[in-house]
Amino acid sequence: MSDETSTSGVRGFFSRLRAKLAPADSWLAYDLANLLPGRKIDAQILDELESHLITADVGIEATTQILDELRRRVARKELDDVDALRKSLHASMLQILKPVESPLIIDAAIKPYVILVIGINGAGKTTSIGKLAHRLMAHGHSVMLAAGDTFRAAAREQLEAWATRNNVPIISQHNGADPAAVIFDGLNAARARGVDVLIADTAGRLHTQVHLMEELKKVKRVLARLDPTAPHEVLLILDGTIGQNAVAQADVFNRHVNVTGLAITKLDGSAKGGVVLAIAQKLKIPIRFVGVGEQIEDFGVFNADEFVSALLKSDAGNAGK
Repeated sequence: MSDETSTSGVRGFFSRLRAKLAPADSWLAYDLANLLPGRKIDAQILDELESHLITADVGIEATTQILDELRRRVARKELDDVDALRKSLHASMLQILKPVESPLIIDAAIKPYVILVIGINGAGKTTSIGKLAHRLMAHGHSVMLAAGDTFRAAAREQLEAWATRNNVPIISQHNGADPAAVIFDGLNAARARGVDVLIADTAGRLHTQVHLMEELKKVKRVLARLDPTAPHEVLLILDGTIGQNAVAQADVFNRHVNVTGLAITKLDGSAKGGVVLAIAQKLKIPIRFVGVGEQIEDFGVFNADEFVSALLKSDAGNAGK
């Protein structure tokens, strides 16, 4: 078994995404319904839509790309009704998101496959690790955890609770221990036990804390002593509710430690989801997973077409077929 691309449960997850990301008063579904009735689709309508997209955290760059295409279609008189606009908006959003739709692939030739999980406190890092471990086990992989967050109070205990829940081994040390040493021990243990995947937690840090970014670099250097190719995935957990700050965080983390994948959490509740477009347009980093709640079932593989359909409450493109 090689990856996270199994279709089992995918439709169920995106039904949950659609329900939680786009309720009746969803930012864009609501805006389109109230912006357009009885009005001709013209430059004024597109100007209003542009403001709505920026307000919804889609970001200036992504919004500009979307609106440029819509304006070209208006000029060619291709958008003569609401349905045409919605389909065109779907296509423009998909053009941004499709290139970053990239499921996490566990290379069976690499054992253990090391996933280093990074992000700031409060983004949902520990919970995402627990859900990821559950998902990998469901796909037939054996998993071990390494409690590399040795600074935050109760971080180790929270990860141990997830290890117990998933019935997977965990390597941990006392609070204040060297994170690189803990994760190094985890890699040694995973090798000795023939584990498929090692998921290593790290201390939450603000992207502005340079000394903690240096610590992440140290973790990568120490892992490379045992396996020059490790870590094989650097998974950044981003809180979808913090808008453009998430884009800034991802940018800084990527410049320091070369992020290979993203998991965007908390896209339920008050989250608008537009920030996913901003991140995709600016950073081009593969989006592996999205999270829409606290339950294990609320963490799923990112699918661009389904995500846009959830935003727009539409069945445009391939969604719903």
